[in-house]
Amino acid sequence: MSTAKIAHLTSVHPRNDIRIYHKELISLNRNYKCSLIVADGLGSYVDDNKINIIDVGKPNSRLDRMKNSPQRILQAALKLDADLYHLHDPELLQIALNLKKAGRKVIFDAHEDLPKQVLSKPYLNKFNAYIISFIVKYYEKFICSKLDAIVTATPVIRDKFSKISKKAIDINNYPLLGELTPLDKDWSKIQNEIAYVGGITKIRGIEQVVDALSLLKTSTRLNLVGTCNEKSTTEIFIKKIGWHAVNELGQLNREQVREVLQKSIAGLVTFLPVPNHIDAQPNKMFEYMSAGIPVIGSNYPLWKSIIEDNNCGICVDPENPKQIANAIDILVNDKTLAAQMGQNGIKAVNEKYNWSIEEAKLFQLYEELLGN
Repeated sequence: MSTAKIAHLTSVHPRNDIRIYHKELISLNRNYKCSLIVADGLGSYVDDNKINIIDVGKPNSRLDRMKNSPQRILQAALKLDADLYHLHDPELLQIALNLKKAGRKVIFDAHEDLPKQVLSKPYLNKFNAYIISFIVKYYEKFICSKLDAIVTATPVIRDKFSKISKKAIDINNYPLLGELTPLDKDWSKIQNEIAYVGGITKIRGIEQVVDALSLLKTSTRLNLVGTCNEKSTTEIFIKKIGWHAVNELGQLNREQVREVLQKSIAGLVTFLPVPNHIDAQPNKMFEYMSAGIPVIGSNYPLWKSIIEDNNCGICVDPENPKQIANAIDILVNDKTLAAQMGQNGIKAVNEKYNWSIEEAKLFQLYEELLGN
């Protein structure tokens, strides 16, 4: 095990974030002394995996988070005196150069394409969104060009950063092998249920999904896992006719998610066509595949190349509830087809869409930067 100390920093994500903690940190913890600096108010301690969790306190508001949390995290990071800092939020770019000036290696992990993401923010009007996106694009370029490496969640984002960074690598958000894969699933006993797992927002197509439930020819329920923080969106979809067919399950742990997916016939990931979604690779898409259930996904070229080319689901127009309903009806009424698509998904994950492959790339990057 290396004596190098590394720290992952986040002001936004929970301490048990799938990408940050369960994938990157758990993997890296085998070779390095790992710390995680968070801002969630849940306290500091060394956890069961011997990862040092440092909590700088939960912010009082979005403004407090964006303005003050990065400075609190910077102070904690400098006090920790790690050899390498791995930043996970765009708002932490404001402290990245301070860490560089301290003589440390710094990585920025671009989970999303930030300038495109800004264009889809529901609380910004189009004009303001465009201006902020323009500013963010050049600010991001200025800071990231001075960092040691950029890690990205997709090849498309990697290609963008390859033009401005000396080292950009995609570490895809593929699932952990075996975590969600069923041991023995009897499709003949599966009830007419489908699943949606993850953040629930307007641009992730929740309204169209609920509308689709009212158009189904075969009665089917939706296992809805996650929370919606958009009050106006919630007020709309809970009043829709299709809402009566929703099992609202809220936030669940990983074992509970596994149980929900095992009793579902298919998984939905019908994100709407906003700029940040077209070339995205949603984690839930691969988790459905890993769980052995067909994916009903948006019909974007990249998504179709994953879902349809591997024959593990059906792609639809995410803005068309009728198409979503038709896809659900097809799979609910042909469980043999659903089971075969589910097996195809497992095969694809085992062969090419799994964390073991991405983990090796992450280790190689760290070895290069730390000189091991």
